[in-house]
Amino acid sequence: MSKEYNKRLVKYSQELRKNMTKEEQRLWYNYLRFLPVGINRQKVIGNYIVDFYCASAKIVIEIDGSQHYEETGIAKDIARDEYLGKKGIKVLRYSNRDINTKFNVVCQDIYNHIMTPHPSPQSGNRYEVTPSPQGEGKKQGENMQ
Repeated sequence: MSKEYNKRLVKYSQELRKNMTKEEQRLWYNYLRFLPVGINRQKVIGNYIVDFYCASAKIVIEIDGSQHYEETGIAKDIARDEYLGKKGIKVLRYSNRDINTKFNVVCQDIYNHIMTPHPSPQSGNRYEVTPSPQGEGKKQGENMQ
């Protein structure tokens, strides 16, 4: 990925990192930080700040609160997802409710996407994911609630 980003957003991303939502904190402290790949929190990509970014898999993980389901939030998310898609980055979206009620399912889905990539036939560098069979691949966070 190129180093193109809005430098004015760096300070704001640092503040967001210090003030993560409880759902972002839960996902980070109970799961993502234990994965054997690098995950950045509140990463600036272009003119956007994404919740979590795995550069090795080119995957963004977004935790969506209620504002993402309002008309303006939906439009902003579509624009962001299109921008990231053009950069070969896949966006995984989960609601706050998913984090609070289906935490293990969310963690397994993230694991499947990040840890089992294979090249997509459509583009040389973009990765698509084949999920592992149910129950395989759980490491850190397997039994976390």
